[in-house]
Amino acid sequence: MTITDVEMAALLAPAGLRFIERRNQAEVQLPPLPPGYSAASAGPEHGRFDSHPDEVADVDAPDMPDKVNASWFRMATEYGLFNDDREFLLAVEYAEYGEAGDEEAHTAWVRVGLLDDWDFVASEVDQLRSWMAGLHTTRFIPEFTVASLDGRTMMNTTVWGDGTVSTIAICPSYEEEPKHRP
Repeated sequence: MTITDVEMAALLAPAGLRFIERRNQAEVQLPPLPPGYSAASAGPEHGRFDSHPDEVADVDAPDMPDKVNASWFRMATEYGLFNDDREFLLAVEYAEYGEAGDEEAHTAWVRVGLLDDWDFVASEVDQLRSWMAGLHTTRFIPEFTVASLDGRTMMNTTVWGDGTVSTIAICPSYEEEPKHRP
């Protein structure tokens, strides 16, 4: 069964995300990457920036939730993910977990707003869950992709093969990591 927009809004709310609308794939612009490259395989020459080393968390570390949330917010702010109303795009699955079928047909971008009281880890929202983290831990670990409304920034919070979780930003318009953004 496919999830409705009303159901999606309810699913995202515990994470502190206000659902605004589902976007048509043709309306979504993402930063350009060379053919065959994903955000995870992009390098600095493609506008990739990684979490600071002290922000990378082991999936079982007690401070993992704080590190992941803080790093994501820092990078979202510094790399221009948010518009003036703290809105951005989030990639979500509209298929129920385990539903067979055309996976691409169930993937969509939704426009969301970040509320003041948000937490991507403690909320344990399935739309933000890493299913690959199960190889390392039984703990809830987030893994998700977001993009700015203007298409200049894309970010992935992801679990790596070494059992760590961190965020990367793809922002080709920056030649070096920003020191500070308002």
